[in-house]
Amino acid sequence: MVKKASKGSATSATGFSWWGLFAKLSIVFLVLMVVFFAYCDAKVRGAFDRQRYEQPAKVYARPLVLATGAILTAYELESELAEIGYSSRRLVDQPGSYYRQGDHFTIYLRPFDFADGPQPARKIEVDMNGTTVGVVRNKLGDRIAEEQLDPMVIGGVYPGRHEDRLMLSLAESPQMLIETLVQVEDQHFYRHFGISPRSIVRAMLANIKAGRTVQGGSTLTQQLVKNTILSNERSLWRKAKEAVMSILTEMHYSKDRILEAYINEVYLGQEGNRAIHGFGLAARHYYNRPLNELNLAQTAMLVGLVKGPSYYDPWRHPERAKTRRNIVLNELAEEGWLTKEQLTAWQNEPLELAKTSALAGVYPAYVDLVRRQLSRDYQSKELQSSGLRIFTPFDPVLQRRAEKATVKSLQRLESREKDLEVAMVVTKVNSGDVVAVIGGKRPKYAGFNRALDALRPIGSLAKPAVFLAALNQPTQYNLLTKVSDEPVSITNANGSQWKPANYDRKSHGEVPLHTALAHSYNIATARLGMQVGLDKVMAMFQRLGIQRPLLEVPSMLLGSAELAPIEVAAMYQTLAADGRYTPLRTIYAITDNKGELLARYPQKPRQVVNPAAVHLLQYAMLETVREGTGKGVYQVLPKDYRVAGKTGTSNNTRDSWFAGFAGDYMAVVWMGTDKNTSTGLTGASGALTVWRQFMAEASTEQMPFSPVDGVEYEWVDGLSGKLSQSWCENARYMPFMSGSAPRERGGCAPEPEKVWGWFRSVFD
Repeated sequence: MVKKASKGSATSATGFSWWGLFAKLSIVFLVLMVVFFAYCDAKVRGAFDRQRYEQPAKVYARPLVLATGAILTAYELESELAEIGYSSRRLVDQPGSYYRQGDHFTIYLRPFDFADGPQPARKIEVDMNGTTVGVVRNKLGDRIAEEQLDPMVIGGVYPGRHEDRLMLSLAESPQMLIETLVQVEDQHFYRHFGISPRSIVRAMLANIKAGRTVQGGSTLTQQLVKNTILSNERSLWRKAKEAVMSILTEMHYSKDRILEAYINEVYLGQEGNRAIHGFGLAARHYYNRPLNELNLAQTAMLVGLVKGPSYYDPWRHPERAKTRRNIVLNELAEEGWLTKEQLTAWQNEPLELAKTSALAGVYPAYVDLVRRQLSRDYQSKELQSSGLRIFTPFDPVLQRRAEKATVKSLQRLESREKDLEVAMVVTKVNSGDVVAVIGGKRPKYAGFNRALDALRPIGSLAKPAVFLAALNQPTQYNLLTKVSDEPVSITNANGSQWKPANYDRKSHGEVPLHTALAHSYNIATARLGMQVGLDKVMAMFQRLGIQRPLLEVPSMLLGSAELAPIEVAAMYQTLAADGRYTPLRTIYAITDNKGELLARYPQKPRQVVNPAAVHLLQYAMLETVREGTGKGVYQVLPKDYRVAGKTGTSNNTRDSWFAGFAGDYMAVVWMGTDKNTSTGLTGASGALTVWRQFMAEASTEQMPFSPVDGVEYEWVDGLSGKLSQSWCENARYMPFMSGSAPRERGGCAPEPEKVWGWFRSVFD
């Protein structure tokens, strides 16, 4: 007889057990919870590790050196102080402040970790003297040789997510910020365990009373978890994950560690496609100052942005931002931190924002050049996350002068050609440092970088290489050697005929080399190049720094080779440096985020061409500017100012070039259109106008020019090429490589000494 199951039994007649099912489900639930907690734990740990170390590389300009005699105006000094975020105030009582009285500056320099070591904060006095720095004194009033400002950040290399941050330790974070942030965003931060039930209840009651969401109950820890790990999705599942992860975060990390992470991670705005994270970078973004230099009103504005960086954007919505700031200040007053009078004073303060974001990347062409060099030496991930500091020779003062010269010239020329574009590269002759770059007529626009990527025929800028290849053979050529400028037809390797013609469509008979270069005679240059040999000319291009493979054809003698302005700059840098080749430098040092030196980029110049031969070429390039195609330079520059240069014009006036050097600087300028159409501009009427305007403001030092070893000077007759005397008609004082000067003397009746032209003035 089968016994019936009792009414209260958990087992049915079929053997099913509800308790067994419950136990199994409980085990499954517990396993899932363990997996869920393990997942959350791994996400929390991973996120905190990334937060701690992911920092984009920063690119710095050169520090502005204040030394007696340095070329700098009071306006330029004040502009640089403004660009690096120094505040003007009568009482100069803290780093990052200055006061100007006419030509006298009092400056409280910030501390900064330079590549050569840290420098402390210190106060200095600077007297300007017109266009130069006068006297520099320390706080005791003693004269000092020089001082330098902290350099400005001109760009960076950012993670693929386009996030940017400036990492700060909690110790580096101002106490004013910490207290304001905790008071406004999470009063119970130091008492809760990741979530705050009290805050949640308070927020629920406030929202019910208002009939809408007016208050949130999230802790700082929850906000951090949401910003770093989760999304802004509105769901109970997301809130559950947020709560669990917040509790786990509090279990693994100290309150100080969490607060430090929050200060560096919180989203506070947008600059283009870059997300601004952390209060350190936000201070630079909105005020162009370090966080520790902000006052209470400015700090309150940043804290107020936490509620909604887009909604309270102070540039787009200044009234909203000010209202939110004042709410923050009022909360501080309610806690007794401010008196009524102090509250009123701070709430009446203007926003005092920077004119533009210091992070806007206003020098994109130069930063592009830096990134390309970095990519050869560093992995992309290392650049995007290691917080490297890249020190460059970029000079904002010279860059502004180059931009000003470009704008001024284009305003005049664009009436003829509206699509006109421009590129410019400026180097420092003694070091090979690239100090300024313009990639187009809109230099602030990060588009096509013509200085690096616009490959265009260089025209007559090729001619100095041809003439130098000849002058490097002193037994056969000197500056007085005659070459025919009569029409010629040259057979190419494929059997076609090349018939070069002069720009003026004339021929000029037998002309000396210096005249052929000064007046840029195409036919004479082609004949000379063929006499010297295409192989020797090609070798000279390579020695001067042209690394791009060129077609060894006759037309290369007149600049058919297509080069970018940066490549032309390498060639003319070698000519300016007396035949010493130095790779163009855009980085001189790299440190890690703690200031430890990682790499230096010292220059190692190599003598690639006989300096005596280069000296002769420089003489002819001086003549080019004084008497030849480049004489338009002296419409702006003083008549006694020594400049060496060369104009260049490609076929059908598609490209206008000028390259030249004076004083410390060499500059190459290109003008043309992106469509490669005719501009109607020659090198003299286009690019030269930009170059001369720039050089007129960039340097007061003229080109140094004095005899070098292996060179002797003689007075010669400019027509016959025979020896002469200084007082004779057509006499010129000219350089010759030792042993190559003429020996035959021409006739000239003795006269009292009479110096002609500029030829004696070429020497100091």
